[in-house]
Amino acid sequence: MMSVRKGEVTSTRMVEAMLELIQTRGYAGTGINAVLERASAPKGSMYFHFPQGKEELGERAIALASDQFRNLIAETTSTEQSPGRVVARVLEVLAALLADSDYELGCPVSVVTLEMGAHSERLRAACVHAYDSWISPVADYLAASGLDADHARAVATTVVSTVEGAMILSRAVKDTTAMQGAARVLGELLDGMIGSKGANA
Repeated sequence: MMSVRKGEVTSTRMVEAMLELIQTRGYAGTGINAVLERASAPKGSMYFHFPQGKEELGERAIALASDQFRNLIAETTSTEQSPGRVVARVLEVLAALLADSDYELGCPVSVVTLEMGAHSERLRAACVHAYDSWISPVADYLAASGLDADHARAVATTVVSTVEGAMILSRAVKDTTAMQGAARVLGELLDGMIGSKGANA
């Protein structure tokens, strides 16, 4: 039982290390030896825990990133009072993470999509799943706030796309102004949409 638990701890450390390295070096720039070193894992750990190799480890890292951002969305939609405040709070958290890393930590899902989307169907599918795991709860929240389901899905897709684009631009220029602007514009649009729905109800 102890060996199983130890194995889980090691594989978890490796996934976390892979995620961190993808964010700073990209997928292609992340070697297995660097992952093992960051995770303090023995040399034989890679194919013991991830027999399908680097792609399997990358897939798990994308899933971890997906879970982290989905949890942020869930927490924010349950505590903030309006769609505008939800998107503002999410972007505040992401902007702080980006600035605190000296603009080294990009979104791992966008990084892998751009690097590997045309070369690995497995990683492309993992990225699609990650984006859907962010869009769907935003769409559900907007639908619960009064938008019809199709409109809510389209708006949620636009919100996630805008947040991703603002993060990429902010990382490039080493300034979070683009993210602050995205929060303001998206907030005005969302609150306007929901407010008009409420007024018409």
